[in-house]
Amino acid sequence: MSYVGPKVHIDLNKLSTNYHLLKHEVNNIPIMATVKANAYGHGAIEVSKKLEKEGVRYLAVFSIEEAIELRNAGIKTDIFIYAKLNPYRIGEAIKYNLTLNVSSFDDLKTIKEHQGDEVNVHLKIDTGMTRLGIPHAEAKVFLRQAREINNLNIEGIYSHFATADEGDLSYAEFQLKKFNVVLSIAEQVGINPKFVHCSNSGAILNLPDSRFNLVRTGMLLYGGFPSNEVPKTLTIKPVMTFTAPIVEIRDVKKGTSISYGGVYTTEKDTKIAVVQAGFADGVPRPWHVNGYVMFQGKKLKITGRICMDQLMIDIGSTDIEYGDEVLIFGSSENGKIYVDDIADSIDSTSYVLLTAIGIRPKRIY
Repeated sequence: MSYVGPKVHIDLNKLSTNYHLLKHEVNNIPIMATVKANAYGHGAIEVSKKLEKEGVRYLAVFSIEEAIELRNAGIKTDIFIYAKLNPYRIGEAIKYNLTLNVSSFDDLKTIKEHQGDEVNVHLKIDTGMTRLGIPHAEAKVFLRQAREINNLNIEGIYSHFATADEGDLSYAEFQLKKFNVVLSIAEQVGINPKFVHCSNSGAILNLPDSRFNLVRTGMLLYGGFPSNEVPKTLTIKPVMTFTAPIVEIRDVKKGTSISYGGVYTTEKDTKIAVVQAGFADGVPRPWHVNGYVMFQGKKLKITGRICMDQLMIDIGSTDIEYGDEVLIFGSSENGKIYVDDIADSIDSTSYVLLTAIGIRPKRIY
């Protein structure tokens, strides 16, 4: 065996299938695919190339560095930058044909003072997230000033929901009403952007009226749902499968404590196997309480706290050998473990778990 360590298997065909399911769900409205944070751990370059072949309208990353990496890999599709505008990197944004997020009066001033080519931007209005974006009450002044800047190409206007993936949609509906008011103001001041977008993955499922003419999605593309409070009617499939090998098998007696803190003690004589994957690789440490891996359709209990590089499982009389791979999450010949279910069990989210996949697992496409 040439490689003994954790592996992340990325099924790009499932990514394509999920993309087309989403296209059908939103009646062919163009999609902005979020590939920030290394495409939620799936590999930004490989995912972006696949989505580009499928005809995705926009890609979205957080930083300029992420965008330049995609351009250097040959990606031609339009790329949007979510991060706060960096006044020192406008030249790079123009050079690499990137679309910037303009979210403050200072941003407008920076671009107005920029000597050079036109800057392609989407204007962000804060309707209730209280993160980036012009406060809703200042939108009219902001839009008027933006309209007067000659080297500012206002390609889009957008906002972001805070609660669209929750069961109670009253706040999201409140935000949507505020955003619609902003669009009326934009029309009044003579701004008619090519793209209007507000929907994230949760809103795509929960608030069809928020789709406008561009939708942003990340988690749904990768086969996970943004929360357990959204309808799960889309037949999306997890794109990622996380596996790791057995590297040690030990006979232990009843009453043997296992791993840090001794929080787990064997209830009978058994066999304990060491799996070469830990929280530095992306196995969530709190999962040890209720967690398990799968081998040949059988759930094998995680015994004790997950270590940085390894975890231990109770294999009992299971016929398992050194080098055999067990399923951490995803879908394989060993079974299925949904990352959404792990997230629910440890009071986390699929976003946290997928983006926590470390650099050591070998990615196999």
